[in-house]
Amino acid sequence: MHLLTQIKSFLLAGLFLVLLNSCDDQRFFEESVKIDDGQWHSDNILIFSTVITDTISGYDIYLDVRNDISYSYSNLYLFMKTIFPNGHVTRDTIECMLASYDGKWLGSGTGSLRFNRFLFQQGMQFQIAGTYRFELEQAMRVEVLKGIKDIGIRIDKIN
Repeated sequence: MHLLTQIKSFLLAGLFLVLLNSCDDQRFFEESVKIDDGQWHSDNILIFSTVITDTISGYDIYLDVRNDISYSYSNLYLFMKTIFPNGHVTRDTIECMLASYDGKWLGSGTGSLRFNRFLFQQGMQFQIAGTYRFELEQAMRVEVLKGIKDIGIRIDKIN
């Protein structure tokens, strides 16, 4: 009888994963970079590249941040440079709120890790087909930023 319960649990877990994955049809690109020892040095620029061929559809661009609760700040400032296929460059300064004003950590997670996804661009239309390069740099005015574990970019294609 115990074996039957285990098999049912396994099948339900598998079904849940299939359903969860099928709900993610909009994901076009997703990549994350692990920050060594949770210490992001100011000269460590994270680089993400993807090829865009569809210049008609809209895209939502997200920034993913995974931090440890030992992180000393309530927010995270980033510089983001986007390099277009024709060489055009845009620069943005982005603020990501990781904790509320009363010090409560935002996002999801248990234990000492928290995950947040921030909408950076909504409905962006890539005008030129080709390779787009995104460069992220920590802009917190400290040489070594402690407590940031992973930084990522996700691009969803809007249907």
